[in-house]
Amino acid sequence: MLAGAIALGLIAGPPVAAGKTPPGEPGKVATAVGTGGAAASVDALATEAAIESLRKGGNAVDAAVTAAGVLGVTEPFSSGIGGGGFMVIRTPGGEVTTIDGRETAPAAMQPTSFFESGAPLSFDAARYSGLSAGVPGTVATWDEALDRYGTDSLRRALKPGAKVARKGFQVDQTFFDQTESNVDYFDDVPSTAEIYLDPDGTPRDVGTMLRNRDMARAYKRIAKHGPRGFYGGPIAGAMAAAAQDPPVGEDADHVWRPGLMTEQDIGAYAAPEREPTRVGYRGLDVWGMGPPSSGGSTVGEALNILEGYEPLGADRAQALHRFLEASRYSFADRGAYLADPGYFDVPLSGLLSDSFAAERRSLITDQAADAGPVEAGEPRDNEGDPALVNTTETPGKSTTHLTVSDRHGMVVSYTFTIESIGGNGIVVPGWGFLLNNELTDFDYSDPAHPNAPAGGKRPRSSMAPTIVTRDGEPVLALGSPGGSTIITTVLQILLERFDLAKTLPEAITAPRASQRNGTTTSAEPAFIAAPEARLLQDRHGHAFTRATPDPPAEIGAATAANARLVFALESA
Repeated sequence: MLAGAIALGLIAGPPVAAGKTPPGEPGKVATAVGTGGAAASVDALATEAAIESLRKGGNAVDAAVTAAGVLGVTEPFSSGIGGGGFMVIRTPGGEVTTIDGRETAPAAMQPTSFFESGAPLSFDAARYSGLSAGVPGTVATWDEALDRYGTDSLRRALKPGAKVARKGFQVDQTFFDQTESNVDYFDDVPSTAEIYLDPDGTPRDVGTMLRNRDMARAYKRIAKHGPRGFYGGPIAGAMAAAAQDPPVGEDADHVWRPGLMTEQDIGAYAAPEREPTRVGYRGLDVWGMGPPSSGGSTVGEALNILEGYEPLGADRAQALHRFLEASRYSFADRGAYLADPGYFDVPLSGLLSDSFAAERRSLITDQAADAGPVEAGEPRDNEGDPALVNTTETPGKSTTHLTVSDRHGMVVSYTFTIESIGGNGIVVPGWGFLLNNELTDFDYSDPAHPNAPAGGKRPRSSMAPTIVTRDGEPVLALGSPGGSTIITTVLQILLERFDLAKTLPEAITAPRASQRNGTTTSAEPAFIAAPEARLLQDRHGHAFTRATPDPPAEIGAATAANARLVFALESA
């Protein structure tokens, strides 16, 4: 692992970045140790901006929003103001809270909005359209976090991102590859092609500078007017127009279906503060994101199941077997019960109860479950019948995660996204940002599913920003991109760290596997090649498939920090 760009910064007296780097450049290293505050992201410019915010007296929320603003420019295919996400915050006083910045469906959306001629659209047909775009929540998240828990203004926090957008950043191989995977659709949309493609229709060359003056203009407007500068006025009008009538060229090679988002939908958006999920695990408190995210509940349910094993296993192979099976059963329950709590009565307390965990644990034997996916259980606070569905995950998901802490004990774990790599492929003309395709996260092929589309509804997410405390004090914060593999990535890191005696860097770099209630388990090549994998196959009956067909075939791209500000990063 540890491939690609990884960026970490910390403060110990004057601001420093770990590792030997040229003057003025942030470190790109796997680990660093220090005190006084730290930040970790997948991008060096974003991490440096966060460290500078901390150095100037900002707190962890200020630094997190500042870094996120830069990531919206340098990681536009994974994040940005056209998308949404979830932020978990631990305050200096020990309170843990969350902000829900998930996108919402337009008011006109119906359970069958993704149907055509009586059948659901294919994923690409649904994604590359105005129909897939939800009302973005990122700007509201930033404003809500700063207003409630920050010390800085949104105007100041957006300055570094606006500067990078205006002056440019260097295209690297990952950026080139992500662009190349979208060329066939990007070249249909002039506003997208103008920013991300050369005149000959190919991706911007590695090593060249990419400037996005339209995004700098958008940041300037938001800085001047606050969130109303995004959720109203010309930006909102341009967003609604781009969704309702995708701005494709006359020579477009694909059909781009019109969407439903209106200026009224955009103006009505709010990012609510919600109670976090919490489970106890071996003397620790594990805090996560509740519905509409499935991250906190699914990680929490799996931990509750696994806490019943002491030790987790007689050897590493048995411990990993139990991890995979706990994941399997938790994902079955996720598929049946997790949705927007404003539209479906999510049985959250039942899912996270010790009694339900004991029921699910009793089904786990020393052999992997066979005969396909397992059925969902029946948590006690649910009065209806289980949905007994096994959802499929759409391909190509991309998010970014950042972790920040300050000298006062405030910790921020923040995951945000525009969904697939490149979102829905539409750059809002004149404003430089890509729209999301988050509404494909609905189970849109099943109008009766709890996670089916509906007007104003937030689609289920797998994002799992997590903070771990012991006796109220922060121990660890982590998160990862990776679609539904986010959940298993976070879970495995926690188990590697707290059950399998690994240091935090070792826990992050350990080869990973992801069982999501499937007939086979997705795994990295290094996991499949390990001795434990042979035991898992021969002794426990597991079957493995490579995470992806091509290198690097990695699962997740985690960033994490422990209480002593020892940071470990990994970037796919």
